[in-house]
Amino acid sequence: MKHVIHTLNKAFDNRVRLGVMAVLMANESVSFNDLKEALDLTDGNLASHVAALEKAGYVLVRKQFVGTNP
Repeated sequence: MKHVIHTLNKAFDNRVRLGVMAVLMANESVSFNDLKEALDLTDGNLASHVAALEKAGYVLVRKQFVGTNP
């Protein structure tokens, strides 16, 4: 019998990427800061994992300014 964990897509073999997808399954969209807080990550760590998911076509990143902050 094949275990489900062995068939998991390699894009999700990291707990951070799996966490990002879990948060997005429960929310249509989420801000970078809210996602960072929910997963207790640094800016750089989250940014690199989100970029990998975006490159793989799993997430769409919208960048905008809030006041003068990107």
